[in-house]
Amino acid sequence: MKKFRLLSISILIAFLFVASCKTDDPIVINESQVLVEYLESAASPAGKDYVNTDMPSIISATEVKTLNTTNQVYIIDIRSATDFATGHIANAHNVAAADVLTHIKATDLASYEKVAIVCYTGQTAGFVASILRILGYSKVFSMKWGMASWHVDFAAKWNAAIGNTYQSQFTTTATAKGAAGNLPTLSTGKTTGQEILEARANVLLAEGFGPASATNATVFGALTSYYIVNYWSAAQYANPGHITGAVQYEPKVSIKLAADLKTLPTDKTIAVYCFTGQTSAYLTAYLRLLGYDAISILYGSNGMIYDIMVTNAMTTFSASQIMGYDYVTK
Repeated sequence: MKKFRLLSISILIAFLFVASCKTDDPIVINESQVLVEYLESAASPAGKDYVNTDMPSIISATEVKTLNTTNQVYIIDIRSATDFATGHIANAHNVAAADVLTHIKATDLASYEKVAIVCYTGQTAGFVASILRILGYSKVFSMKWGMASWHVDFAAKWNAAIGNTYQSQFTTTATAKGAAGNLPTLSTGKTTGQEILEARANVLLAEGFGPASATNATVFGALTSYYIVNYWSAAQYANPGHITGAVQYEPKVSIKLAADLKTLPTDKTIAVYCFTGQTSAYLTAYLRLLGYDAISILYGSNGMIYDIMVTNAMTTFSASQIMGYDYVTK
């Protein structure tokens, strides 16, 4: 009987030990799922599904100039300190892209109607502005075409980027989306949508736009290595056509859980392109927040089929986009 009681006690202790271990096990969540559901809801910092409603948030150089005359716009120039000193918009603040969130948090923006993020071409600014918008900074916009639209002295990057090199590699043959799969795996260690968002935003801003972008030469040099997203309307995907193998995703429709988000692969780099590289920079920021290995093709189709775009009245950079506004130097 004594041996039986000892055995019973041993079994009870073992059971309690196992039960306590199970109780202490961390709750495993699908962070990407939590984040997507949060950002698509009215509870998100934007108060809406920003990606499928307002994105992209772009302001023209003309509006920046107009608002600046009455101190209604807060301008953040994220170019290098050297280039900022060479010439910048009056009243602009030179802030490194990695420090923009910290800068905005420390700045009273109540008296400003808008916040303009300014870069060289509008693409890096789009990437940064997308993250800030998703974080709830609703006054933030990227300046269209970057400093290239302010004055011809800053237009060299855009002027050099436009071209027709890849006309022969565009097609009208559609490529279907794949079957829906899983969302990416995130491992921030956070449990709420807001906490996961903040953790991911800090990572992306620290990394910068470099890892989130690629030249068209890089992508066309290994087309089958990428899952190429054509972020145009279905009509434009069909005419004037698209990169061979590219899959069409409808702006403000496709990139959501109830639509086609899960058809994006998690085992392949996603190369996104639009007309100018500015909208694709916005979308790439969102996809990277969710954990996708996404890149934006620099300068969009302006750098691939420029003449065809002009013929079809699509958005293109040209001399008419350069305003010739005054600028200041340090």
